[in-house]
Amino acid sequence: MPLITPVLDDRDFESLFAELRARIPVYNPQWTDHLDSDPAITLLQLFAYMGEGLQFRLNQVPEATQLAFLRLLDLPLRPARPATALVRAVSEAEVGVSVYAGDQIQAGATVFTVTQDATVWPLDCVAVARVRQIAQPTAQALQGFMKALDPEVHDTLQASIDALSRQQPGLAAVAPYTLHRLEADGRSEPVDLGQTVDNCLWIALLKPEALPGFDPATALNAGAGRPVSLSLGVMPEAIRPLLDEVAACATGGAPTLWWQASLRTLGADGQPRFAAVRVSGDDTQGLSRAGTVRLELPAGAALADWGVPVAPPGLAGTGHFPPALDDERADRIWCWLRVWPGDGRRLGPLRWVGLNVLPCEQVVHAAPELLGTGDGQPDAVFQLAHRPVLHDPVQPLPLQVESQGVWQDWIQVEDLDASGPDDAHFVLDREAGTVRFGLNAPQIGERVRVGRYRWGGGAAGNVPAEALQRWGELLSSPVPPLPLRRPAGLPVKLANPFPAAGGVDAESIEAALRRIPSELRRNRRAVTADDFASLALETPTVSLARAECLPLFHAPSQQRQPGCVSVVVWPVRDPDHPEAPRPDSRELSEVCQWLDDWRLVTTELYVIPPTYQRLAVSLSVAVQPGYGLDAVRDWVSQLLRQYLSPLPPFGPDGRGWPLGRPVIARELEAVAMQAEGVAYVEALQLAREERLE
Repeated sequence: MPLITPVLDDRDFESLFAELRARIPVYNPQWTDHLDSDPAITLLQLFAYMGEGLQFRLNQVPEATQLAFLRLLDLPLRPARPATALVRAVSEAEVGVSVYAGDQIQAGATVFTVTQDATVWPLDCVAVARVRQIAQPTAQALQGFMKALDPEVHDTLQASIDALSRQQPGLAAVAPYTLHRLEADGRSEPVDLGQTVDNCLWIALLKPEALPGFDPATALNAGAGRPVSLSLGVMPEAIRPLLDEVAACATGGAPTLWWQASLRTLGADGQPRFAAVRVSGDDTQGLSRAGTVRLELPAGAALADWGVPVAPPGLAGTGHFPPALDDERADRIWCWLRVWPGDGRRLGPLRWVGLNVLPCEQVVHAAPELLGTGDGQPDAVFQLAHRPVLHDPVQPLPLQVESQGVWQDWIQVEDLDASGPDDAHFVLDREAGTVRFGLNAPQIGERVRVGRYRWGGGAAGNVPAEALQRWGELLSSPVPPLPLRRPAGLPVKLANPFPAAGGVDAESIEAALRRIPSELRRNRRAVTADDFASLALETPTVSLARAECLPLFHAPSQQRQPGCVSVVVWPVRDPDHPEAPRPDSRELSEVCQWLDDWRLVTTELYVIPPTYQRLAVSLSVAVQPGYGLDAVRDWVSQLLRQYLSPLPPFGPDGRGWPLGRPVIARELEAVAMQAEGVAYVEALQLAREERLE
């Protein structure tokens, strides 16, 4: 039988008053005036009103019991997650402007914090790629083209082709291409480096138009003590891989990228020369996700050699020579950067590349706080000034307790189950912003303090593009949220070319209560198929509509294999395929990372997209008199699409179309008959087409 939450007393004011008035003839027959004008009737109404309030409080006992179980099981609410954004900075200061980690940028009342030091230089960039043309020239046309060249140009071109072929075997001798630009506004079509003739992305560093005499080689070396570096922002296009393109979770790494800068002089063989560029940081995982790449520039005379090599006549943009821009920016190019995968992997598609980009996160660094003094009682709880507290990847919450005049560090642990009376341990509830001690707690008079910690997050941080345009200012609040740092008065303009993403609100109490049965069943590990499916739906940073687990399914071979588990996930929204949604590579990676913490060590885990089969339905129905043909046709089409939909609340059982279930014509006829205005189904045919790519 179903477990129904009982209502201890469902009587309201009217029923209570009617029951009291019905008892008057039983207990006091002489009382015959039952109208509202009687003072005794007023007293009965007062008792009924007070009784309704007591019953309301009594009916909250089941909910209070559930919350008590939640605290007893030590299952805190999941805290909010911060949004991230890429902010492009523009400055005309010749010596550059230093921005430090901790500086703040605001969008209204929402505060973002710069996560890395950077220097804003008066430079710009444009990224281009040499995209291979589909139509290849005939051998006769190529021979005619080569014969028409000047002999000296012919020999130089042939040497360039031979050198390029030795570096990348299998490259066509002549590969015609079109130049594809990634504009700074982010509205360009994405470019796939796998479709280029050289598998390279070229980035032209441009001198400022407002400073005609600006010399980057001199200006970038002028700041003594300042790191000479460039911060490149990257925004890849969402990739929705197919089943055979997915790798196992926790395997593989970021591709190895080679970065080079062009030198102004040619080599002895007439070919352009390049200098290797050191990468001091890369949080894009090889240009595969949004983030920044920090390039460390050489100091001194080495930087003076950077420039644009002058190609011989007719060879501009061929071989290793940089692409030739055909607009006004060609005169402002300082040098060219090029990047390609050294391990032969495929990169892209890329949507945008920008210079002077600041990575920001929706967090605030709180100042050190004195939480209070201990009372010697176990299970002591202290409240932080700000919440929710965000996870710090560098260090846990720095908490100290004063003991005999000496501040001693205490250790943050996940739970206090294994902590004894002599262990200096505490537990942090991030969502509530509280720290709790166990059997060993601060004694009477011992002070407790915490160092700097991070707080913030929430869906409010998902601000639109161009919203982050001003440096942070002190907000009006009873407690200042930080000691604020910002480069006030500096000539730096800010803008985020793309919306911020990743902000998630804290878990609600209702969601936490629904989580209790699954948490008890899993016991902090994923073993059964239901464990993997339910955990995938709980991935904090991804919105999934459905998840299914395929035990013993090896995704690459699509065969049964012991120790393998494949989890199929459906996103809530796919703008490219609204009726057949597939997750992108970021969503698959996030679910992989989430499930990897729960799986057993011996489990080989795959998070895979669904594979669809295209189905053609030909249906002929008879329409009842008085109904429009177009309206009935649209209504029947909508019912069939909902019945075959892979997402809840549609499908035969409201959970999406079951995996592997065949489509039967008779059941589609029954669905069509549910449309108002359909008299009967005359004919129905099904045809299966090729797989939907």
